[in-house]
Amino acid sequence: MPIEMPKGLPFSVDTWSLSSRRKRHHFLTHAHKDHSAGISNNFSYPIYSTNITKNLLLQQIPQLNSSLFVRIEIGEQLVLDDPDGSFSVTAFDANHCPGAVMFLFEGNFGNILHTGDCRLTPDCLQNLPEKYLSKKGREPKCHLDYIFLDCTFGKSFLKIPSKYSAIQQVINCIWKHPNAPVVYLSCDLLGQEEILVEVSRTFGCKIYVDKTSNAEFYQALTLLAPEILSEDSSPRFHVFVGFPRLYERAKAKIIEARANSQPDPLFIRPSTQWYACEEESMEIIDWQKKQRYNEAHKDAFGVWHVCYSMHSSREELEWALQLLQPKRVVSTTPDCRAMELNYVRKQPSYGSKVASDDPLWKLLNIGSEVAPTPSSQVASCAASSSHQEENPKPISAEEYKPQPNNIGLSSSSTEMRLKLSPPSTRPPVTLFGRARQGLQNSGLLVKETKNVSMKIDPPNIISSFESEEKEIILLEDDSAEVQFKGSEEEKNEVVVIKSAVSPRHSFVGQTLSNGSFGENMRKLYRSMNVPVPRPLPSLVDLMNATKTKRARRLDL
Repeated sequence: MPIEMPKGLPFSVDTWSLSSRRKRHHFLTHAHKDHSAGISNNFSYPIYSTNITKNLLLQQIPQLNSSLFVRIEIGEQLVLDDPDGSFSVTAFDANHCPGAVMFLFEGNFGNILHTGDCRLTPDCLQNLPEKYLSKKGREPKCHLDYIFLDCTFGKSFLKIPSKYSAIQQVINCIWKHPNAPVVYLSCDLLGQEEILVEVSRTFGCKIYVDKTSNAEFYQALTLLAPEILSEDSSPRFHVFVGFPRLYERAKAKIIEARANSQPDPLFIRPSTQWYACEEESMEIIDWQKKQRYNEAHKDAFGVWHVCYSMHSSREELEWALQLLQPKRVVSTTPDCRAMELNYVRKQPSYGSKVASDDPLWKLLNIGSEVAPTPSSQVASCAASSSHQEENPKPISAEEYKPQPNNIGLSSSSTEMRLKLSPPSTRPPVTLFGRARQGLQNSGLLVKETKNVSMKIDPPNIISSFESEEKEIILLEDDSAEVQFKGSEEEKNEVVVIKSAVSPRHSFVGQTLSNGSFGENMRKLYRSMNVPVPRPLPSLVDLMNATKTKRARRLDL
């Protein structure tokens, strides 16, 4: 999923969350579902995209209101008015899928290039403004302040061939199998229609797409390449759904052909996923890898693979960064961090402290005031600041004037203290709702005096004290100690059990009180405005319930 844009920017790109809705301008780079997920008619501000992207999206979401969109085509520049200052945006070809663009933003916030998903080839990059490109080893006339970069293959060392080379591999593979009566092309993703168009042109044959089982891709082709579509299954070339259960369905087709005494069909899957998995599981010397990427390769299941990618390889990313030389790089793909790229690691600012006058503070919408705060403290706040709910208006570099101090420090050594919002007092939220505070972090059960040590089996923990009104604390090993603070009566109401069982069976830090939470635990939850959870049933109760069910089945 794409990342959220920093709070200091008035626009969002490819994100449609609640926080993104607060932005005044929204941009959509292309029509792949992982970039449009969450988009709806609830957005009151315009959505900027190409006409192809808009039409593809309206096919996927017919209930979407087309009036939300503002058209911006490749090479076109728009100047947008904004309360924080007007800024311009220019669209450039992203070399990813039909209608996909990169956005170049220029305004008070700096110069920002957001690539979306892209394949940064030399032809693609040469379309960017000349002032941002380095030439003959010289720095660009104007540096990009930030580039939000598609680092899908930033961790991989695959030698990904060009799109043209990969398409030729598909065609060569078909030429080498003239006896295959049916050729199944696993090209059902937006962006792979280029392969189908070239195959149709080369062999002079239309391609069958099942509009019942693959309705979405069929509709996309009616918009992008209607001339290659066939509504009957007589042509030799068929689009074959690649995911999921590719091998299972391919095997069924082979069995069917052999049952009819026909030659085996040909299966071709143009994708990078198989090569990425092979790279992780196999060790192959470089020249062998190069051979594998320059021709189709057959796997153990009989499917031919071609390394076709709509994303840049690591090598292409490094080359693009050397050409653009941005000041900062932000990965838009969470699986790969930008700091894993060699260009970023070699930058002087990599791993260093952030200066007080750095424009990063403005981008993150963090205000500042003069104070003799160590710079390390300033740097430590940068990572978490973008998650604050409310921040004061930032102070620009022009507005900032160091005040004289009385401790003998020069103005150059004066630091700036961030004015961050206080930490939230609300309980943390987890995947399953409000997070529950562990007893080891609460001071309510940290008491002081004697320990009663016992060794028992976990199933008997509850039943051994079922009749007593006592709290039970089970420790992980014999060396652990619990200290109690309280009256003598409270000390006698607590039983400490030191378990000899393995850690995976121990109930560390759990408290039980006659099948329910103790008063201290209830007070803890109520103080946090969190409902007191229902305790889990005891093992004895579960075992008795199981026995009852078995007895009923036997009676039946």
